[in-house]
Amino acid sequence: MTDILMEGKYTPLSFGPLKGADGNARLTGPCGDTMEFWVRMDGDTIGLVSFTTDGCQHSLRCGSAMAALGCGLPLDKVDSLSEQDVLAVAGSIPEDSAHCATLALATWKAALQGLMPPALEESCNKDCAHCSEGECQDRVAATPKIQGRIKNRILVLSGKGGVGKSTVAVNTAAGLALRGHQVGLLDIDLHGPSIPTMLGAAGASVVSSGGMILPLTVPGLRNLKMFSVGFLLRNFDDAVVWRGPMKAGAIKQFLNEVDWGDLDYLIIDCPPGTGDEQLAIIQELGDPEGALIVTTPQEVSAVDVRRSITFCQKMNVPILGVVENMSGFLCPSCGHSTDIFSSGGGRIMAEHYQVPFLGKIPIDPAIGQSGEEGQAFVQKHSQAVNTKVFSNILDQLDGSLTS
Repeated sequence: MTDILMEGKYTPLSFGPLKGADGNARLTGPCGDTMEFWVRMDGDTIGLVSFTTDGCQHSLRCGSAMAALGCGLPLDKVDSLSEQDVLAVAGSIPEDSAHCATLALATWKAALQGLMPPALEESCNKDCAHCSEGECQDRVAATPKIQGRIKNRILVLSGKGGVGKSTVAVNTAAGLALRGHQVGLLDIDLHGPSIPTMLGAAGASVVSSGGMILPLTVPGLRNLKMFSVGFLLRNFDDAVVWRGPMKAGAIKQFLNEVDWGDLDYLIIDCPPGTGDEQLAIIQELGDPEGALIVTTPQEVSAVDVRRSITFCQKMNVPILGVVENMSGFLCPSCGHSTDIFSSGGGRIMAEHYQVPFLGKIPIDPAIGQSGEEGQAFVQKHSQAVNTKVFSNILDQLDGSLTS
């Protein structure tokens, strides 16, 4: 496609709503641009494509490129297109606006949802009765090459927000790194990314090399890498307004297009609940090595967190254990721990579901202060009581996983 220039302004192709469309989707990207696509089918081929955007000239270019690429494409070739294809056709897109191509591709694919034939599973090349039933046990999802370099993939989950899940994720990752392991920390809490702030990287941006995104290295811990959607936002305070397909696409990109290298552990900080993000990460991982469940002592928290356990059981994700956070208040003067909430909810829940109980982390003002200062607590306070608690949790993880 050749750029169409009129008085220095780009005139987009296929711009505007398409009447009688068979598919339609509207998504908002991390930069705040909103794009909408319409598609009209001609049998099993995409007949017409049109779009609108409220974004910048780069959004117009990428939307036009996507419309041109998508028109006339057979449905079975949809997954063959990539962001690089869109950028190649769009032309004149600076690297810091490449996310416009990602938004265009994701919106176009979302418009095709419901029009696509059922996904074909990888064939086992066997002719047996189970194949005709679609239940062959020999069909195994292909593991992306980059994930093959990660030994242990651990999800940090909670059915409830505000229980300190990110605190546990950060200090688990930092503690493993301090033990000499090669560790990655992935923040997939798309609507509330806190990892950049807690590790002193708020406002930082990432670069790419060889078609791969490079994760950031945590200051003082060269063997701990991190990545978050927060690094992709034009303004760190911007809201991420994405629908399910866009979330799934972003998570897939975080796993397979970030150059994690060889890792002993990838710690994945998930948002609260059991929704799109959790489903997307588990489907993309295939068979994660396990999940850490974080709760607070109160029954009202434990009730919600139980759903994370049953979610893992339904998804066949091993539960490595339950961590009870905010379990009492640790006096900074005398070191005595006092229960200010009810106590023992985490242990009771673990015993009920017959999963390991890994430990109790009392409230310590220094933990919150460390997060605000952008440094992991276990790194800054190596001799503290809670650092020993985290160390005991890591001992149990090391005992149940092969690093």
